[in-house]
Amino acid sequence: MKEKICVSIDTETLFRIKEQVSKGVFRNKSHAIEFAVNEILGV
Repeated sequence: MKEKICVSIDTETLFRIKEQVSKGVFRNKSHAIEFAVNEILGV
C-alpha cells in the first residue's frame, strides 16, 4: 500500500528529477524519490 505525502524540494533538485524521468530512468517523480529514500535507508 502506498500513501500520499507532501514535501518541499529545492527547484534545482526537482528540475534534475524531472530530467531523469524524461530520460526514462524513472517512471515518474514519485518513483525517483522513493528510489532515493530507499537508497538512504538501505532497503
